[in-house]
Amino acid sequence: MKSATCDLNHGLRITGLALCLAVLSSETWAGGILIYETGQESNGLANAGAAALATDPSVLMSNPAGIAELQGTQVSANAQLILGDMRFSRDSSNQFDGNEGGNALQYLPGASLFVSHQIDERAAIGFGMYGNFGLALDYDDDWAGRYFNQEAAIIGISFQPTLAYKFTDELSIGVGPRIMYAYYRNETAINNNLLGLRDRPDGQLEFKDTDVGTGVNLGLLYKLSEHTQIGLAYTSKVDLEFKDKPSVHKVDNLILNGALNRLGADSLELDMSVPQTALVSIAHDLNAQWKLLGSLGWQDWSEFGNIGVEVDADALGVSRTADRKYKDTWHASVGAQYQLNPRLRLNMGLGYDSSAVDDEDRTVDNPMGEAWRLATGINYQVDEGLDLHAAYTLIWLGDMEVEQTKARSGDTLSGTYRNAALHVIGGGATWRF
Repeated sequence: MKSATCDLNHGLRITGLALCLAVLSSETWAGGILIYETGQESNGLANAGAAALATDPSVLMSNPAGIAELQGTQVSANAQLILGDMRFSRDSSNQFDGNEGGNALQYLPGASLFVSHQIDERAAIGFGMYGNFGLALDYDDDWAGRYFNQEAAIIGISFQPTLAYKFTDELSIGVGPRIMYAYYRNETAINNNLLGLRDRPDGQLEFKDTDVGTGVNLGLLYKLSEHTQIGLAYTSKVDLEFKDKPSVHKVDNLILNGALNRLGADSLELDMSVPQTALVSIAHDLNAQWKLLGSLGWQDWSEFGNIGVEVDADALGVSRTADRKYKDTWHASVGAQYQLNPRLRLNMGLGYDSSAVDDEDRTVDNPMGEAWRLATGINYQVDEGLDLHAAYTLIWLGDMEVEQTKARSGDTLSGTYRNAALHVIGGGATWRF
């Protein structure tokens, strides 16, 4: 891996080798993805108007101020399934043996729950439980990139109590403290044939942990006119720290075993930050049937790319930061809602997110790229107290090139994820009391 390799050209010193293994293990899933789709009705809008559209309690995730617009008590329960097509294809520059890894992202389920309650004509409270950060990858164990990554997962579940207040008939402000419970896991193969003298099966190194981080969501909703409103929203970063003693399996190379035994590592620490974000949205009623929506957003992936690693050992302490060369990303989306009849509403949206990495910095543990979203959905009012909704989003990543080189051997993993895409299917219900 470009950002997590150790140079052993000056002899295979025992402690140096063990430190190399430790740093490799702790950085092989140093990325993630922010997910706009959590099963709510706005799934079908590609995030267009997310901070300005207050139709159900799920708005508190995008803009806490939005719940001040909701009447009575409302509950929204949702579920979604992400189906992936992420297949690596080797090219002529690849120098590793093994297969191509299969479909690295087959499916990822999720669910969310949102509640809002109107205290009086001005104030409202709410609560949200949702997962909008994370991804999971699972390659074949004997694939060509196994020394960079075999399996990786980071999942963040957020709990957000929310308070919103309508200061004037036009202006509402909301705040939502955010508590995130996060799970991290990584598995990477270890090459037992360190000197290339014998043909030994691979070993494996596993790292996993959970942590809790905190942040805050802030929002403002302002009515420009009877037909137009804008929303401004900010989400702070959430710092996470994962700490574990790596588990090493089936390492039968005497040099590697000696290195691990001599080092006696107690733990590895991996620090990361869920990116802070900013979003501005607009919603405009064109007429009684059409509502036009738009959003512009920013995500601070550049800070997320600085990964802090600490190795604690008997009589030895090492601190290292690896820059994954991530950069800030930008989001833009447009959408529309069409009220077909008093009960049935149709949603549609188109969105774009820039890539957090350049092609030369992409890694197989987190193959990020620019993404296009094409979304559609429906909302059906069963009666005054119950709405049902369903949506589908295509997230198109296209072709993503990858080239990673091991510093010790100089061997390169080279290829492309061709026609990579995610399919998000979601739906749920909103009750109003």
